Amino acid sequence: MSRRSGLRKARNGSYNRKSLGIINIFPILIIALSCLLIVMSSTLRKHLSAPGLLKTVRQSFTGIADHRQSGSIEIPLADALMSGLAVFALKYPSLLKFDEQRNEPVIRSNLQHLYGVDQAPCDTQLREIADPVRPASLYPAYTALFRQLQKGGVLEQYRFLDGHYLVSMDGTGHFASSRINCPECCIKEQRNGEVGYYHQLLAAVIVHPDRQTVFPFAPEAIVKEDGRTKNDCERNAAKRLLARIRETHPKLPLIVVQDALFATGPHINLLKSLGIHFIIVVKERDHRTLFDTIQKKYDDDEMRGYSYYDEEKKATFVLRFVLDIPLNKSHPDLLVNYLEQTKIVDGEEQILSTWITDLKLDEKNCHDVMRGGRARWKVENETFNTLKTQGYHLEHNYGHGQQHLATVFALLMMLAFFIDQIQESSCQLFHQARRRFRSRTSLWDRMRSLFTSYYVDDWMLFWQAIIRGHKAAKLCPDDSDLPHPV
Repeated sequence: MSRRSGLRKARNGSYNRKSLGIINIFPILIIALSCLLIVMSSTLRKHLSAPGLLKTVRQSFTGIADHRQSGSIEIPLADALMSGLAVFALKYPSLLKFDEQRNEPVIRSNLQHLYGVDQAPCDTQLREIADPVRPASLYPAYTALFRQLQKGGVLEQYRFLDGHYLVSMDGTGHFASSRINCPECCIKEQRNGEVGYYHQLLAAVIVHPDRQTVFPFAPEAIVKEDGRTKNDCERNAAKRLLARIRETHPKLPLIVVQDALFATGPHINLLKSLGIHFIIVVKERDHRTLFDTIQKKYDDDEMRGYSYYDEEKKATFVLRFVLDIPLNKSHPDLLVNYLEQTKIVDGEEQILSTWITDLKLDEKNCHDVMRGGRARWKVENETFNTLKTQGYHLEHNYGHGQQHLATVFALLMMLAFFIDQIQESSCQLFHQARRRFRSRTSLWDRMRSLFTSYYVDDWMLFWQAIIRGHKAAKLCPDDSDLPHPV
């Protein structure tokens, strides 16, 4: 063995002996890090978990002027609204079911400790108190929650397309009846002469193509306003909602994503005036002139784009786009950019989707613009479908009233949904509780069961009881129905 090789071996041996201490402490570092992660996952974020979010909402409710005369106030307005929020947060199927249990000691205690409610109204009182409340007075609660998302850095994860936020907008019904009605009801006359009454909401939610959670702005009611004889509609509601969003969030970079109903000159000019970008579905039946132009561009081989293979869908797609074409004959000076997605089936192209946008398209960004356009469905799938089929009971009539009750209850339900979405995106304990159940409805059932059966001092215990079992969390059961010794 040469001196050189021997020296190298000695040095290596020396190095290994010195490293022995580092190797020995490595498992300790791993254990410490694991313990730290466990502690972090077992704590509640101050402003982005249930106690902080509910505190934020209650502070907003406390600032609402009470419409009742001071001498007749038995239950504070904030307590009434928080009770309504609790009904929807716990997914009670009806106000009557809540009313049957509200005076039980365990319910009163849990309402006070978890929701800050000192006095819960009966179902009739809740309807009477909430009916005159103007829906606009609930908007600040949404804004306050939105600010917490911004402060906590959660909203940053939803930036898309050069730092913008995608806002998907669509309308849905939440009440319909042939008998029950109020002055705010829209009216639909059937061909057989029967009259139907209905309420709708226009929702706007922040979405991201890669995320399931969505964050709603306060929705806009589609109702008859005072003195109006004609029904309200989505387009008019959109004018009010977009103006309100921009007024509340003047610097927020937004791209609104909408269906073909909004592919009109007046609406696009409104968006431009508000400084909001758009990706809007466009249909050939509504825009013959635009599609004639597209066909000519295609025939002349003037459309740009490319094809790509989608591994997940096992199919080849083509994206094509054209820049700066007139929207229609009525607005020849309103230029838009056109984007289409087609799928190659048996050697032929099948058009899947077509959009217009004011975003400057090129080969680098058109795929992301397409993904942004397709994210429009998240307002339907992740919002309306969740509210209607996963325990929130959006279409159930919790009470109609003669002023604003139907809309107030819908806003409180959407607020409960907003809180759930924030927790699903930001609260580790909520995540752990959610993973224990195959469906959201099973989680809601478990939450309601614990709430009605055990005394819970705080939300930490509440989530731990769901995650590890009520015995591990040391909850005190409600034994008020058990016989007591004489």
